[in-house]
Amino acid sequence: MQEYFTLFFTIWLKFFFILTPFFIMSVFLSLTKSMNGYNRNITALKVTGNMILVGVILFFFGKYVFQVFGITLDSFRIGAGVLLFLTAIALVHGTRMIQPDEEDGDFIMVPLTIPIIIGPATIGLIFVQSAQLIETGEKLIGLAALITAQLCLGVVLLLSVQIEHVVGKKGIVTMTKLTGLMLAAIAAQIIFTGIRNFLHS
Repeated sequence: MQEYFTLFFTIWLKFFFILTPFFIMSVFLSLTKSMNGYNRNITALKVTGNMILVGVILFFFGKYVFQVFGITLDSFRIGAGVLLFLTAIALVHGTRMIQPDEEDGDFIMVPLTIPIIIGPATIGLIFVQSAQLIETGEKLIGLAALITAQLCLGVVLLLSVQIEHVVGKKGIVTMTKLTGLMLAAIAAQIIFTGIRNFLHS
C-alpha cells in the first residue's frame, strides 16, 4: 500500500509542477480580467474539464505514438526532458510567452488549454509516464495522479483572485521561478535516465 502511495505522490508531484500552476494562474487572471467572479469561476471549471479530457486521451493513447513512429521510450525521454528543461529556463528567466488577451471566452481551449497548459513538454511527460507504467494498477495510479494534479490546478484557478491578493504579483513571480527550478531538476532526471538506459541497451 505504501509503495502505491509513494508512486502516486511522485507522479502527482511531477505533473503538478509541469502544469506550472502559478504561471498559468497569472495568464488566467490576465485573460479573465474583464469578467465578474461568476463568469471567471465558470471559465476555470471549463478549463479544468478540458485539460482533464485532453490529459486522459493523451495518457491512454500515448503508447500508440511510439508504435506508429517506431520511437523508443528512452529517446522520447531525452526529447521530452529537453523540452521540459527549456520550459524551466523560460520560467526562471521570466521569458515564457503569454498569449495576447482574449476577452470573448474563445481562449478556453485554444490557447489556454492547448498549448499554454498542455504544451509539448507536458505532452511528452504524459507519454513517457504512461509508457513506463506497465501493470494495470500502476497505470490507474498514474492516471489518478494526473487527474489529481489537474484538479489542483483547477482549484488554483478558482482561487486565483484570492491568491493574488494574498501573495501579490511579486509573490506569484517568485513562486513561478521556484516552479521553474523544480522543473529543471525533473527534466535533468528524465534526460539522465534516458541517456543511461540508451547507453546500456
